[in-house]
Amino acid sequence: MELFDTHAHLDDPQFDFIRPEVFQRCQAADVSHVVVVGTSRDTSEKCIAIAREFPIARAAVGIQPNYCSQAEPDDWSKVERLAADPLTVAIGETGLDRYWDYTPFALQQEYFARHIELSLASSKPFIIHMRDCGPDIIEMLKRFHPAHTLRGVMHSFTGDWLLAKQCLDLGLFISFAGMVTYKKSDDLRQVVKHIPADRLLIETDSPYLSPHPQRGQRPNEPALIVHTARCLAEVRGVQLEELARITTENARELFLQSAN
Repeated sequence: MELFDTHAHLDDPQFDFIRPEVFQRCQAADVSHVVVVGTSRDTSEKCIAIAREFPIARAAVGIQPNYCSQAEPDDWSKVERLAADPLTVAIGETGLDRYWDYTPFALQQEYFARHIELSLASSKPFIIHMRDCGPDIIEMLKRFHPAHTLRGVMHSFTGDWLLAKQCLDLGLFISFAGMVTYKKSDDLRQVVKHIPADRLLIETDSPYLSPHPQRGQRPNEPALIVHTARCLAEVRGVQLEELARITTENARELFLQSAN
């Protein structure tokens, strides 16, 4: 069995003294690839450094919406240069957030557009963060579609089926993290049932959202992705091995083929 964690923040300082052990546990848990995702210029640089050190890691580079207001004038040009690194397989995470007010919404939109444009220019997919702003995300994506073929993923999806369907219609993949395993997430599990098999991804969003039954573990780490995979397999009525095969093939197609 082979599992692919499409979104992990292994640059987080919580991992600084345990990172080798975290990757060792990946091997023991059949995790063959991890996309390590940046949220700023500095963390994006760190993600590429991690990918250089650990063969199963690849990097995503970008400025997460809540960090846009902290960006220095030359940070974006640095992200553009990092996007060209062979170990970079995605742009982001980017997106929009109305829950926190760290960045004015207009500035978030400006940076979201920049990330999509960089994705199109680099032929590398983009990773979308969305919180309390599904319609705003769709509106932004429609500015580029159908003039451009969009390749990206709604990460750690928590929306309803209507939002998922709109994202699918725009060409996106849908990724589920540990939240889908929680007892209160019946509505989200219903969405899982309807996602086409060729658009389904899984992630940990480490160090956050540890899945049931390891919800108390801090920090979350890629080795725990098997619990999310098992939950999705049960919901969709397939064997764990089949769910792992499908999601790993999808992740390879989205991230690794785009990087070649």
